[in-house]
Amino acid sequence: MGQAFPVYIAVIAGLLFLAFAYFAVGQGAFARNSAQTAADAAALAAAQDAREQLRDDWLEVVLDPEQWAGFLQGVAYVDPSACQQAGEFAARNQANLSDCERLATWGFRVTVRTTGSESQQATASAEAVIEPRCMVEDQVPTPEPPTSTPSAPGQGEEEEQGPIMGLACDGDSWEIDPENPNLPDAVDLFTVRLSE
Repeated sequence: MGQAFPVYIAVIAGLLFLAFAYFAVGQGAFARNSAQTAADAAALAAAQDAREQLRDDWLEVVLDPEQWAGFLQGVAYVDPSACQQAGEFAARNQANLSDCERLATWGFRVTVRTTGSESQQATASAEAVIEPRCMVEDQVPTPEPPTSTPSAPGQGEEEEQGPIMGLACDGDSWEIDPENPNLPDAVDLFTVRLSE
């Protein structure tokens, strides 16, 4: 019995060490997963904010089709607003935004670090891109119906502007009514997705 006792103590000590090691590894994995979740959410938030900016600014000039292509190339959104959204979503996932930069490929890359004790912190990065779902087609003027008799000078009615054509999203053509101009929703104009 006396000889078995030290062996018993050694076995218990070994089991405790393994339990602690598994606990530490599990905590590390949890911290890394939490950091990646926060990074993904932050990157998507930045890209989604930029997508909303694009639609809002596009709507202001929607009656000028010559400017449409610029919005489909992502030239009309501001980084600070998008990165602010990234920071807010990182905080919702118990992380701090360390970096937020605009990608040359039209999107954002963010880096976050989880909060908590030093031993439980982890860092992760994510990229989210914005992809147009629409294209600008050539403007085809709508032919005017022939009139039976020409109107006398000064007696003709004011010509009404027809719908503006040329925007196609996922194969569907959209008409812009000059009297009540509107655009498809942002999610119909642009796709936002994680790139890594």
